[in-house]
Amino acid sequence: MSRTLGAAVALTADEHLALVDRRAARNYAPLPVVAAAAEGAWITDIDGRRYLDCLAAYSAVNFGHANPTVLAAARRQLERLTLVSRAFQHDQLGPFVQELAELIGKDMVLPMNTGAEAVESGIKVARKWGYEVKGVAQGQANIVVMAGNFHGRTTTIVSFSDDPEARENYGPYTPGFRTVPYGNGAAVAAAVDENTVAVLLEPVQGEGGVIVPPAGFLPEVRDICSREGVLLIADEIQSGLARTGRTLAVEHSGVEADVYLLGKALGGGVVPVSAVVADEDVLGVLRPGQHGSTFGGNPLACAVGRAVVGMLATGEWQERARGLGAHLDQRLRELVGHGVMEVRSLGLWAGVDIEPTLGTGKQVCTALAERGVLAKDTHGSTIRLAPPLVVEPAELDWAVDQLADVLRCLR
Repeated sequence: MSRTLGAAVALTADEHLALVDRRAARNYAPLPVVAAAAEGAWITDIDGRRYLDCLAAYSAVNFGHANPTVLAAARRQLERLTLVSRAFQHDQLGPFVQELAELIGKDMVLPMNTGAEAVESGIKVARKWGYEVKGVAQGQANIVVMAGNFHGRTTTIVSFSDDPEARENYGPYTPGFRTVPYGNGAAVAAAVDENTVAVLLEPVQGEGGVIVPPAGFLPEVRDICSREGVLLIADEIQSGLARTGRTLAVEHSGVEADVYLLGKALGGGVVPVSAVVADEDVLGVLRPGQHGSTFGGNPLACAVGRAVVGMLATGEWQERARGLGAHLDQRLRELVGHGVMEVRSLGLWAGVDIEPTLGTGKQVCTALAERGVLAKDTHGSTIRLAPPLVVEPAELDWAVDQLADVLRCLR
């Protein structure tokens, strides 16, 4: 039976789940939790039960649910101006692109909406740069990508995915990509030729299970790209903006990319905001009419993005992620040999490989949800933990204790 919460008519959890199953395309198989409100690191369902959020919307909620700084910026802008399209200027765009460019250390910003749009835009820019600047013959440009990648779900992006769930039956596929093993610099060097315009990679493969590359991999790829006249494109959509304890994950390797793809946390968990950030000799290839987006760089997105950039500029969120991440890593490693095979982490981001004989990652996440912890599985028996950076050490301890209890029950 329906019930009323305030002035809004709401459904029971069972009614909601049944309605979604009947009316929504079944492109997700989520846990049976129906969120109704959230604050900080906690989500409350429509029955009033609270859950510790250990996913943060795949790092889109790095700064916590209902972050007061982000909400204040959004409210101010909602009352002023939300959309004019890029056919006209507005007073938030200039400050946003300047502040973001300064934070990242590049000349220019191409604002878009979703992470996949940023990746698509980065691909287009790299190809255009290849033809107009590098001198690649028309139609011959290729981009080197990594095995195990996840960059989005568009037709072009799934064309170079090796995940059958993401790729199968969406062909014909977009050509122009060469896949090499992640972490193998020699394979990257072998794949680059005179028609290569870019190497596209995630500094940490999030969907792959928080796969951190070998220490020398990113510097080696940087050297290859510099030597061969190829753009290094870093997809920092999940790994960027303080998640790993640095503004950008490539900073851990002392590497600077030519092009950065940003998203998720850039919208503060309020609106979709993404961006391609690069120097003028790269982004300068775009001229009026050659690429665009009605909502990209809209006033509301820019106001929210400015609030996020302002928080990142202080460095406190990066420092917090480093400290909390070290604590989480230590606690998780105590579970190795007790139902956990391996832990990989960087900042407040961890991939935990569960012993396959105990169950799948989905089964573990379902059991965690029953105990009030929300996490997400990937690739069979791996779970990912990426709490909002506002989480407290005691809350992390409690979450790990729940995981330990789940593993004990499964053994």
